[in-house]
Amino acid sequence: MKTTSYGDPGFSQFVRKAFSRNLGYSSEDLRKPIIGICNTESEVNRCHAHFGPLVEAVKRGVLMAGGIPMEFPTISLGELYLSPTSMLFRNLAAMDTEEMIAAQPLDGVVLLCGCDKTTPAQLMGAASANIPSIMVTGGPMLNGEYEGRTLGACTDCRFFWQEHRAGEVDEHELDQINQRLAPSDGHCMVMGSASTMASCAEALGMMLPGGAAIPATHNLRKQLAEESGKKIVELVKHNVTPSQIMTYEAFENAIRVLMAIGGSTNAVIHLIAIAGRLGIDIPLHLYDKLSKETPFLANLRPSGKYQMEDFFKAGGVAVVMKELESLLHTECLTVTGKMLKDNLAVVKKQRIPAYEDIIRTIEKPLHAEGGIAVLYGNLTPNGAVIKPKAATERMLTHEGRAVVFNSIEDLEQRIDQEDLDINADDVLVLRNAGPIGGPGMPEAGMLPIPKKLLAQGVRDMVRISDCRMSGTAGGTVVLHITPEAAVGGPLSLVQSGDRIRLDVPNRSLELLVSDEVLDKRRESLQITIERSYPRGYGWLFQQHVMQADKGCDFDFLQANFQSEKK
Repeated sequence: MKTTSYGDPGFSQFVRKAFSRNLGYSSEDLRKPIIGICNTESEVNRCHAHFGPLVEAVKRGVLMAGGIPMEFPTISLGELYLSPTSMLFRNLAAMDTEEMIAAQPLDGVVLLCGCDKTTPAQLMGAASANIPSIMVTGGPMLNGEYEGRTLGACTDCRFFWQEHRAGEVDEHELDQINQRLAPSDGHCMVMGSASTMASCAEALGMMLPGGAAIPATHNLRKQLAEESGKKIVELVKHNVTPSQIMTYEAFENAIRVLMAIGGSTNAVIHLIAIAGRLGIDIPLHLYDKLSKETPFLANLRPSGKYQMEDFFKAGGVAVVMKELESLLHTECLTVTGKMLKDNLAVVKKQRIPAYEDIIRTIEKPLHAEGGIAVLYGNLTPNGAVIKPKAATERMLTHEGRAVVFNSIEDLEQRIDQEDLDINADDVLVLRNAGPIGGPGMPEAGMLPIPKKLLAQGVRDMVRISDCRMSGTAGGTVVLHITPEAAVGGPLSLVQSGDRIRLDVPNRSLELLVSDEVLDKRRESLQITIERSYPRGYGWLFQQHVMQADKGCDFDFLQANFQSEKK
């Protein structure tokens, strides 16, 4: 076990024992497996405010299995309360997680997370620290309800706000809906980024089967936490580490599950980043390849009909993976201590009539292909992503005139101006909102429809940007255009009035301007990256963050960073 560096290891052990006695631990206790509980509970982060009972359940499990639990705090990232975006701080949380795991005298760790950026951050940190680890999420909220209609945060947050902007929902009704959008503890209850990353963690093998979908308030979530406490002690005894579980094959499994559940485009970035911590290359084109081979099975919002509470009742990720079994690498090790094939052997394919429409069979999928497509073209040479099943089908092949906004501030100032030259067939373009330009690549990709078009009944338009979009959102939205405009990507060359062609079936996004004209624009282009932060973490972020197709991690945190320097 690691000791504090006093230049005398014997003294370090001696003084540690003295200070531990205040906690009530004996010398015999401290010879047992020491299990850290990486707790991101926070009252500011409402999605993590209910973690207390889960921590106690984990501790019970650890004690039952013969370990000693020790809780410690790390950064908590709540999407709704962080400015300018929680993504700016994902890497900071990952660094915090890694360093606290590595620095403290821990034999294993339980990762307690929920809101979407904490999950990848903890997996990134655990991958780099590489001691036995297991993940427990706080779980999704229960369904909301308004006048007989099921509500889901934050798909319906966006839907009803847009209807309010269109004049269809008044202030009183909007407030009534607002009271019912987030009715319980937990994270968003649609297949947004939080639910997606929990599902991917389970598919990777870092979470016990069933853990992603259990509602936050269900008694089974505490049982899962307790069982996870028991299991981490077993993982320590057998020295099963994240690098043994999160292999290339496991990432392919997670990507297939991502496609089958219609998960968030944010997972594309996060999985690349987690893999990068282990020296595993996950190219963007792999997502498109696996999407074309993987049927869309989970009928979940925003791409489908149901929500996480329903997904849980239908069997959750385990049933999806059972349906996909023939496409998966079933020899992968998981935190159960068993291979995936052993876990799936006890899973029954869901055949209860009431649940047949929630998780479809592989023979009768919701769609033949998965939920995310990767686009390339002269506007996005390194790739961009779209969720075709959450888009307007007729718009998946579209040509229109660009209406360009140079920043999020420019968008906010001009989008509702009466004199804005725009019609329903135009293409809304937002730039300088990527990892560096944002900074932090905020979730602004679902650009608002101008009020004057909303009044005409328009509810979707083709929108493209170098930023992200919440996994709870939908629409014909192209995201993560790479390279971003702030570093001189082709998006920086687009001018209002240019023609843009979107062709999702052929995976293409093209700016219909000649190379000669683009070359002239490039010659006159002056790229001056506005450094939003003169010092501190923000400065570090803008100096070292990588592009979306590389996972937006810091270059110096990649597993191969030192070998590259050599």
